[in-house]
Amino acid sequence: MTRRLLLSYLSLAALVLLCLEIPLGFVYSRGERERIVNAAKDEAESVSAYASLSISAGRAAQDLPTRAAHCAERIGGKVVIVDTTGTLLASSHPLSTRASRELVDRPGIAAALGGTSTVDVRTSTIGGVQYLSVAAPVKHDTLQGAVWLTLPTRVVEGRVHHVWLLLGLGGLAVLTATAVVGFGIARWAGRPIRELERATHELADDGRATPVEITQGPPEVRSLAAAFNRTAARLAHLLASQRAFAGEASHQLKTPLAALRLRLENLEPDIALDARPTLTAAMTETDRLAKMVEGLLAMARLDEGAVTREPVELVRVCGERHRAWISLYEQHGVRLVLLGDFGGQVLVVPGAVEQILDNLLSNALRVSPPGSAVSIDVRRPAVPERRFHPRPAGPTRVELHVMDEGPGMTDEQRRRAFDRFWRAPDAPKGGTGLGLALVQRLAHASGGEAELRAAPDGGLDAVVHLPCADPPAPSHPFGRPGARRREAPALPA
Repeated sequence: MTRRLLLSYLSLAALVLLCLEIPLGFVYSRGERERIVNAAKDEAESVSAYASLSISAGRAAQDLPTRAAHCAERIGGKVVIVDTTGTLLASSHPLSTRASRELVDRPGIAAALGGTSTVDVRTSTIGGVQYLSVAAPVKHDTLQGAVWLTLPTRVVEGRVHHVWLLLGLGGLAVLTATAVVGFGIARWAGRPIRELERATHELADDGRATPVEITQGPPEVRSLAAAFNRTAARLAHLLASQRAFAGEASHQLKTPLAALRLRLENLEPDIALDARPTLTAAMTETDRLAKMVEGLLAMARLDEGAVTREPVELVRVCGERHRAWISLYEQHGVRLVLLGDFGGQVLVVPGAVEQILDNLLSNALRVSPPGSAVSIDVRRPAVPERRFHPRPAGPTRVELHVMDEGPGMTDEQRRRAFDRFWRAPDAPKGGTGLGLALVQRLAHASGGEAELRAAPDGGLDAVVHLPCADPPAPSHPFGRPGARRREAPALPA
């Protein structure tokens, strides 16, 4: 923000300087040219008057050369005095015989010898150098000759360049002063904005923000800071209340539920046979409520604050959960297989992969019919080959798939499946509607994403995208000839 404000100040100052200094420079340049021309006219008239007196007194040969030399030295040019026939009377610089004869053909001298009373100002080139020439007639009662002054134009250009240089230095000084003052103003105006930005990032990352104390800056920014402090305090209070309620309520419900479960089990010997189904249903609902409480407690712990992510070997964790679940799957007549071709690490919150797999495997077992299969598959997503690079870039994420062969879900059901407490209309009993919601929260906390897709065999494909801890080593752009992904052997429980 400071740079943008400073750039706007400098742009505005530069625009004002250009609008003022360019016309001013042309005015001063034209005035300087006119001043030099007028000075040359005055010198020509002064030499003309002196030459008239000297010629009238018969002292032209004695006085005019000295006068011409002094005048030429003063103006930095040349002075030539001729009689009515164009014959050279005096010159500040030596002239060749040819140049002396050609003096009468000079336009300025010819105009002055013509008896005109005006001064002839011309810009001519003599010896490759441009000159400003001024000619004036020499006369008393009659025409006596002419005076011709030549002044190099570099003198005029030097004065003009001097004017532009002064204007440029003045503009640079103004821009420098504007930059210094503008930088101070920009820092003063931007300091509250930077404080608000810091507090906003802190609120977004941790859910808590230190109140912004702003006593300086524009009134609008101070008002914004006060509104931000109120909003941040209210948001932090609401989040803390929500977390405290979910955590405390879940924790307080665990003990009564355990006691209720125990009492129901103790009633089983005293219940008539025709009432046993009702007792079983009550115990099932109690188990379901206990699972729901555990899910709420897990979410509350996850919401308590930002958890530091750590690298985890995904294939190792998948193998552990495969060994833990395979016995239960075999009891239900469902085959659990482990696939994978990723040997790197993922960056996740501690325990996230275990909880994700447990929830997905529990859901898959609940909907899988006997004789079907559930697969745990770890894949590297396809990465397009770089156009001007011989090898493809390594993937930044890895996909964890849990696929079943159950009834699957419709598109609308897959979109709503991650909502809390939502269950499909034909879902088996015992679910809480929190498993997939917890999977999504754990994936987000780990910097990933969870989604549901239709499996190739008609079931459901739960996909969890997790960030890689470090890019894997690049592989051959076309893969190894004949390479195939293999199914991991079933490990004993």
